[in-house]
Amino acid sequence: MTKLRVSIRVPVGMPLPDVAAFVARCEDAGFDGVGIHDHPSSGRDAYLALTLAAQATRQLRLFPATSSPQVRHPLVLASLANSLAEVAPGRSFLTVAPGFISTRSVGQPRAGVAFMREAVRDIRRLLAGEEVAFGPTITRLRNRTAVPVYLLAAGPRMIELAGEVADGVFLMVGLHPDAISAARRHLEDGARRAGRSLAGFPTVFVVTLGLGADGEVGARWVRSWFAPGQPFLAYPSTSNLRWLREAGFMLPEPHDPTAIQEHEAQQIADAFGAFGSPERCAERLLRAHTEAGVADVFLFPAHDLAGGYVMPEAEVDAFTRVIRPRLAP
Repeated sequence: MTKLRVSIRVPVGMPLPDVAAFVARCEDAGFDGVGIHDHPSSGRDAYLALTLAAQATRQLRLFPATSSPQVRHPLVLASLANSLAEVAPGRSFLTVAPGFISTRSVGQPRAGVAFMREAVRDIRRLLAGEEVAFGPTITRLRNRTAVPVYLLAAGPRMIELAGEVADGVFLMVGLHPDAISAARRHLEDGARRAGRSLAGFPTVFVVTLGLGADGEVGARWVRSWFAPGQPFLAYPSTSNLRWLREAGFMLPEPHDPTAIQEHEAQQIADAFGAFGSPERCAERLLRAHTEAGVADVFLFPAHDLAGGYVMPEAEVDAFTRVIRPRLAP
């Protein structure tokens, strides 16, 4: 069995020098990568955090998780991606998304498929040294590096777009084999339309991770609210419910999470992510590896809106002590 690659989300929940030191701890813990969330409203810049983290680490993959072309212009994102690649050569990439918290903070809705298609194409062309037209102005990067551009995709159309135009994809579809198979078909549909091959196409699965001492922790998260009026299962997108339907769970949209029965909530949690003790979470990741060919995961510690900036201390500790040793081939 090949090694399962594991990255983790780290928020800018401390002063940036402390965030960089925390990322260095992630490298020592055995993580393969760290994604730092890009929320300008935090008052701390993700790319400055990534730069400091690059200087504090040796081989860790580093990336924003994720940047919105609605908040940062495609030219700005291409320049930032090139700059990070100069600081961390060969171990950085750009990840873009339609947006949620970052777009809301500037009074914009999340981007649609057409906008993201043009944004990804423009960024990739700039990083390839090509000229790009922005209105009446033709622009190119004076300095550039070949940096991969990944698209975070939750819904079927965005997944197809990733197969069509991106260099890689972060999939938010849960861990159930049927949901993963359905998502891969959409990825292939997009690639087919563009006449592309998905051979060697990087596919990273975003995995919600909820640690807890008892076996009911997953059910509690499934039956909770992310924010008033928004169920946990609908964050960051109601597309989560679409992939749960592929796994056999017919939740209405919208839904009241507290109305989900305990036994069904436990099954939903198993399809949605990895919940419970570190041992149980390691087992769930290994099962996804063997059952669905999941080879690269991005751990997304479970949180509500108020807890989005809590540093994943417990998750890093659990990964060091239990999860990474159990994932070793």
